[in-house]
This record gives sequence, structure tokens and C-alpha cells, in this order.
Amino acid sequence: MRTILLGNAGSGKSTLAKRLIAKHPAPRLSLDEVAFHNGAQRRPIQDSIKDVRHFIADNKCWIIEGCYADIIEPILCECDELIFLNPGVEVCIAHCRSRPWEPEKFSSKEEQDENLDNLIEWVAAYETRSDEYGLRRHRALYEAFKGKKRELNHPSDYESV
Repeated sequence: MRTILLGNAGSGKSTLAKRLIAKHPAPRLSLDEVAFHNGAQRRPIQDSIKDVRHFIADNKCWIIEGCYADIIEPILCECDELIFLNPGVEVCIAHCRSRPWEPEKFSSKEEQDENLDNLIEWVAAYETRSDEYGLRRHRALYEAFKGKKRELNHPSDYESV
């Protein structure tokens, strides 16, 4: 299994990754881990891509998940399957609001909650953004990919994976 999960923040990528790993154990890479340096500072794109390429080279099977089209595009040819999670902005916002504390991203639940309004605003702009995080760019990646791919438009669809 060499799978890429692509979608908006809150779309369910991490949850689906954990479910897939429970069925088929594999290393997982969240692109958040390679995209940022010390929290909010985005790393140079080539450094992020280099780290992902090392992860791929070091692992026979894997799951990579994220919303970074600029990191995913150059490594897309390495995957066996692309899964595009696109449940709609309202579902993503609801997931963000109910998200448990993420200690790998925040020092406390309080710190995470302080950032929630910014996250909700960012997630809400998914359909109108034209950057590497937006629907337009995700859709273009999905449409251009010639390998096995699925678009899941509702969390209940995730059970079929």
C-alpha cells in the first residue's frame, strides 16, 4: 500500500489514515511534519519534498496525508492510490470543532483552541482559494492523476476504503 490522502483540513485524512493502518500496518507521514519549521513558518518547498522522498525511499509501503498540493504533486507518481477526501466545507468545520487535542501540533488543548477561529476561517475558504491548499488545486491534481483514485464526498464513504 502506497497511498496518498488529499483534502481540506478537517476532511478526515488523519482519521482515515489511522483506519487504513489498523487494517494494513504501514508508516504514516502527515505532510504537516515536513511543511513547517517551528510551527507557523513554512519551510522551503524543496526541503519538504526532499524529506518526503526520503520517507518514500525508506519505506516499502506507506500512507502520506495532507493538503499541500505543492508537496504532493512531485511525489504523486510514487503512489499506488490517490484518495481525495472532499466532504464539503461544513463537514470539515464540524470536524475541526470536535477535534481532540493534537499534542504533536500544540503544547496544550488551550493553545489549540486559541487557534480554532483562524483554522475555521481558513477551512471555510477552501472552495474559493486558488493556492496549493484550495479545492481548485486539489481537483486539478486529482483529475490529472492517471493511477487508481477515489473521491470520497461523505464521511460514511470512508468506511468503504
